[in-house]
Amino acid sequence: MKSIYTRQFTMMAAVILLSFTLLGGAFASLSYRYTIREKQETLAQNAENISSMTGEMLAQGMGFRSEYFQIYVASVARASDAYVMLAENDGEIIYCAGSSDAFSDLTGLHIPQSALDHIDLQGSYDDVSALGGLFAEKRYLAARPITVNMAKFSSGSVVVTSTQAGIVLVAASTASLTEMWRAFATIFLFVAVVVFFIAFLASSVTSIRQARPLKEMAEAAKKFGHGEFDTRVDVGGRQDEIAELAEAFNNMADSLAQAEAERSEFIANVSHELKTPMTTIAGFADGILDGTIPPDKQREALQTVSSETRRLSRLVRRMLDLSRLQAAENVTTQERFDITEVLLRVLISLEGKINQKNLDVDTSLPDEPVPVWGDPDSITQVCYNLLDNAIKFAAPGTRLGLGIAVKGGKAWVSVRNTGETIPPDELKLIFDRFHKTDRSRSVDRDGVGLGLYIVKTILDNHKENITVTSEEGVTEFTFTLTQA
Repeated sequence: MKSIYTRQFTMMAAVILLSFTLLGGAFASLSYRYTIREKQETLAQNAENISSMTGEMLAQGMGFRSEYFQIYVASVARASDAYVMLAENDGEIIYCAGSSDAFSDLTGLHIPQSALDHIDLQGSYDDVSALGGLFAEKRYLAARPITVNMAKFSSGSVVVTSTQAGIVLVAASTASLTEMWRAFATIFLFVAVVVFFIAFLASSVTSIRQARPLKEMAEAAKKFGHGEFDTRVDVGGRQDEIAELAEAFNNMADSLAQAEAERSEFIANVSHELKTPMTTIAGFADGILDGTIPPDKQREALQTVSSETRRLSRLVRRMLDLSRLQAAENVTTQERFDITEVLLRVLISLEGKINQKNLDVDTSLPDEPVPVWGDPDSITQVCYNLLDNAIKFAAPGTRLGLGIAVKGGKAWVSVRNTGETIPPDELKLIFDRFHKTDRSRSVDRDGVGLGLYIVKTILDNHKENITVTSEEGVTEFTFTLTQA
């Protein structure tokens, strides 16, 4: 398995190598062309100047042996660091002047016929060669014909005739180009080594910084697999994508820890809720079987057993409903229905319980229907749970309040009762699973602590809100629905 460091360094090294190769090749090609062109242009200009100067001197009657002419040619040779040769039309070299470096006298040798033919056809010769073995190595060459212009008077007019009196050949060494290539190669290698070293250090530092939190997350994930949910990844003050990933990982760890705590609490609560009625049922059943409970008390005992059995049935049914709600990610059924009708229908179904506690009902409902979007069955259960809860904890002879208000595209449904005031610290927990305001769990023996949690779950699935207030004995639940 390749590590992040290996991948990153390999990629960086490949990019650097490719970049240096392309840039170096382009620079070398441009430098080579520029150097050759500049050298050849200089040689060609010198050859043109010497050819013109020689032609003028020959036209004035001077010869190649003129001291003035030789001084001029030697000066040009030294200034251009080149050889200057004068040859006859047949290619025989009759005069040779060189730079300050030592050179072999080429007098008496001949210029190759191919170069002479090129001069005859093109009027010039420019090349990089050893000139048929005249030089030990290749050199820059520029050759030009020596033209002598003679003016004659004929029939009252001036007639100018041009004749080729010889050839000027200027040759320069290619050592400067070789030195340039060596200098370029040295600089290129030095810069490449430095850049590779910097890349190595940068890759090492960045890879270690990237790999460390990833390794910590891998170790934390292994610990999660063993049930250790208190492990977290330290981002170390980073503010990049790795820090975002580590933060998301820590948030996931918090969620897992919370889920595990809720699972443990859920199991404990379920165990408690199941244990109490089962212990009661088992106690009365054993009392009837072993004769501890006299016959005249057995009917009362059986009624208790029946009540606890129904309580167990309600607990199982609520837990199944809760499981079904939590399994659904969103509401699959969205229908248009009248929330006023639903609320009144639930109120009628609970009329018996209302009369048992001698409660008065105050309603504040619109005269017109209030159409909303949602799952009618689920919202019916919300209304039933809230009304049933309000009736259960209302003081006998008090008032039960129902209201629907429409504003901001929402229908605000409220259920209000009068009873004991719920403490603020209890309000924060009122929608939790198995939570009861009576901590001893002895007053509300008919409840299982899941009604309000189911209400909250249904409304969350509908993307709606519910709030609760409790002041001076008046407790009010209010939830929203989107108007249709």
